[in-house]
Amino acid sequence: MTDERGSRRVDPQLGRTRSGGVAPTLTDPLARAASSWAGGRLGRIALTGHSWWTPLRIILVVATITFGLGIVQKSPCVVEKWSDAAQPLPFSHMCYSDISYLYVGRGLAEGILPYQPVDSLPGAKQPANSDAQHQFSIEYPVLTGAWMGAASAVTHVIGKSPDLSGISPSAVGSDERVQYDGALFWGVNAVGFFVVLLVALAFLVYAQRRRPWDAVLVAASPALALSGMINWDLLVVGCVAGFVWAWSTRRPVWAGIFIGLGTATKLFPLFFLGPLLVLCVRQRRFDAWLPTAAAALGSWLVVNLPVFYWSPDEYLWFWRFNSERGPDFGSLWLVAADYGHRATPHAVNVTTAVLFGVACVVIGLLGLLARRRPRLVQLMFLVVASFLLVNKVYSPQYVLWLLPLAALARPRWRDLLIWQACEIFYFFAVWMHIANFFVTAGDPDWVYALAIVIRILGVIYLMAMVVRDIVRPWHDPVRKDGLSDDPLGGIFDEGVDSRLYEAGLDHRSSPGQVDEGEAEVEQISEDSDRDPLYAS
Repeated sequence: MTDERGSRRVDPQLGRTRSGGVAPTLTDPLARAASSWAGGRLGRIALTGHSWWTPLRIILVVATITFGLGIVQKSPCVVEKWSDAAQPLPFSHMCYSDISYLYVGRGLAEGILPYQPVDSLPGAKQPANSDAQHQFSIEYPVLTGAWMGAASAVTHVIGKSPDLSGISPSAVGSDERVQYDGALFWGVNAVGFFVVLLVALAFLVYAQRRRPWDAVLVAASPALALSGMINWDLLVVGCVAGFVWAWSTRRPVWAGIFIGLGTATKLFPLFFLGPLLVLCVRQRRFDAWLPTAAAALGSWLVVNLPVFYWSPDEYLWFWRFNSERGPDFGSLWLVAADYGHRATPHAVNVTTAVLFGVACVVIGLLGLLARRRPRLVQLMFLVVASFLLVNKVYSPQYVLWLLPLAALARPRWRDLLIWQACEIFYFFAVWMHIANFFVTAGDPDWVYALAIVIRILGVIYLMAMVVRDIVRPWHDPVRKDGLSDDPLGGIFDEGVDSRLYEAGLDHRSSPGQVDEGEAEVEQISEDSDRDPLYAS
């Protein structure tokens, strides 16, 4: 559909069923093509939501299958005796997980609490020298450590839980009863992660009821199956989804609480406050940002302060560890180091901070200056993706950080599968690299370097698609129907900025429409100053 100048115009009912929902088989070319095996695309006059198989239930079933496949994929490494999964099996089968090993390595098998002060440890568990000072230190934020402690408590109740009080830490892992409990600990975490995943998907479905099927892009993700059980990163997906739901349903305090809890689980949800601030400034709703930021700070302090006062040295280890570590897996910094361009941790920290700061400024300007206000989740995705691109570590499970944001920022199967294909190639290459399958130890691994570059290019591709959607909103899959503005935007959805754009400032309109639009823009601007409804 085009106007008199040939510019593309959207069909105001594109992809909508008679019930008002957005059907992927009407809007997504890949979904439409794939629907042929199930009878074809959904009819335009179809009534949806009148079956027991609601979108939420279908999405939860899909997630169950995907997560179950991930469990099967990791199963060769979940053994009662570590000798049954000796190296190189964890890497040749690509089933490695930190969870079982850290049950032993962080003192959880011995009943040591996360962040427990060193001077309160039993005599046999005291560090033998300065190098062992942090042998039990948790290198994760507080809520992740709390989850680890809770899962270990459950494991001690239902497992063999041998008495290890008089055994030196170095000998604990050789006890087969401990190895058995390590596999059980992995299973306890798997059950907990599965519950978190289902709750997260429910949040995403209820966050935008007219687009519930966007959540299936998370539920059916190959990256979810491959990376969900590597570490504890799936926990933060629940906090991210909770924030999306709270903000979209105009609960700013709850949105802030989820940001605070997410920051206490993995640091990056803190970055959400930046896009929120940019859009609040643009929408002239700074009053909505303040309670969200205050709730985020308050919930983070409630979680962190007790641990800090109980054990300041162990609490600060997370910050010290991340500050002092050098370039690590997945980063371009590691590629440079492998090829002889090694930088000190301090130089990497400073450079990373500068690059990320510049990226945030550019994204902020994009949010402020774009002709039409970007959708909130678009800016959130760009910020987190920028952080991962310049960070000194980009572990394979960090794909989970981007997964819900990418699915909501660019809900197109083609683009998400291109991105995840790059992630899958990296997932293969990192395990081959650790086991030195392609090169001898000490030599640069060109396959792994190539995988890092391809992975980075995959993220950049998805970022480019999102930026194009912001600059040219008629490409945005969400706004393409001509009826939607920002379903996840909460107070931003259908705000003043949207009405100004729709009034005729869109450069796709014909010259006569622009003249009429400018007059309507003036009227809307006057009305927005007088009528509080425009500010809501």
